[in-house]
Amino acid sequence: MHTHLTEETQIKHQIRDYLDLKGIFHFPVLQGLGAARGIPDRLICHHGKFIGLEVKARNGRLSPHQIEFRDRVEAAGGVYIEARSVDDIIKYFAANP
Repeated sequence: MHTHLTEETQIKHQIRDYLDLKGIFHFPVLQGLGAARGIPDRLICHHGKFIGLEVKARNGRLSPHQIEFRDRVEAAGGVYIEARSVDDIIKYFAANP
């Protein structure tokens, strides 16, 4: 693992690799001009379910915009995952094959 990467970036790479290994459709969200405020790091579509994935380091917290985005996704019937390790994603997909 690259030690010069932040903890959050290392987790993002591990999650990306896991999703690729499992053949789960996903893509990163590139932040920039015109992006919705609070949009998660990665979007996943699994068996017709919309999943927003936000990766946080151990001590990271959701911003108010991210909380609002999470609430909107869940109110619309989607899933929002706040992951602090690849294990969080492994556990989610083990419970939701």
